[in-house]
Amino acid sequence: MIFIAMAAAFIAAVILTPLVIKLAFRIGAVDRPNYRKVHARIMPRIGGLAIFGAFIIGYAILLPQDEHVNEIGFLVGALLIVLIGFLDDMLEITARAKASGQLVAALVVVLWGGLQIEFINLPLLGQLDFGYMSIPITVIWIIGITNAINLIDGLDGLAAGVSTIALIAITVMAAMMGNFFVAATASILAASSLGFLIYNFHPAKIFMGDTGSLFLGFMISVLALLGFKNVTVVSLVFPIIMLGVPISDTFFAIVRRVRMKQSITAADKSHLHHCLLRAGFSHRQAVLTIYGIAILFGSAAVLFSQATVWGALLLLFVMLIVIELFVELIGLAGANYRPLLNLVRMIGK
Repeated sequence: MIFIAMAAAFIAAVILTPLVIKLAFRIGAVDRPNYRKVHARIMPRIGGLAIFGAFIIGYAILLPQDEHVNEIGFLVGALLIVLIGFLDDMLEITARAKASGQLVAALVVVLWGGLQIEFINLPLLGQLDFGYMSIPITVIWIIGITNAINLIDGLDGLAAGVSTIALIAITVMAAMMGNFFVAATASILAASSLGFLIYNFHPAKIFMGDTGSLFLGFMISVLALLGFKNVTVVSLVFPIIMLGVPISDTFFAIVRRVRMKQSITAADKSHLHHCLLRAGFSHRQAVLTIYGIAILFGSAAVLFSQATVWGALLLLFVMLIVIELFVELIGLAGANYRPLLNLVRMIGK
């Protein structure tokens, strides 16, 4: 049945996307070129409606359930985030209004949907209960990942592809852990995103817009928590590794802006995809390279889950060193940010 739901979601996305293209032009939901954008023509940008519609169709066919999750609250939160993204695509609402909408959607999932990180088990120290902090910690995670996916949506097919890879990784991990609800929901959403990607890969015929990037980020953040909440501190790293591309890009964007004495919400052209383009990669090569990095992160998460504690810590250490070197080489945190490379040079003298 799950494969029928996935096939239905994929086909629905393929059918719905051309209809959304026509709708976008009719209502004026278009993205116009400017100095920060890499596209040179007016593009429809509410493609997320096709992803959301396809997901709902696939979800309705399977109706996966979890005794610990209120599915209605889960879906209402998703609907709210889609509405916020649609309003932003149409009206370009203020950052404060956008953040407020995300907060409401996150609270709906936490308070109505029943999603909370209540505790983790620390080595040698036992269980650490978050108590009243469980709600704000969960909300911060949801909003953080939602915006991380939103920030990488800068090249044709980038956010859709990276999201699909992350969702496949979540599906695999959830299946290994016996969590049917997360595995089924993530696989249906991955099929929806993949169907949309047919029209969104370079050269794109439509952008997903905030309607899509916020929806995908929101769903990925929620599904990652549903799959791995209330676990050991090592296991809690799983979703962070799976979402390594958007998390790393967001983290080093903050580092870059702090170093440049800019607001952390300031827009710039120094995200991962921008750096690859400046390094001489073509549009398609940059996207495929980031896909490859996302696949490596997803594979590392699976290996991480099967390793011993010391093996997992060693893998994490190696990954952090490799990420730091890559960041410094391409200038993701700024042209003059090279602490590790400078240290290597000092040691070599």
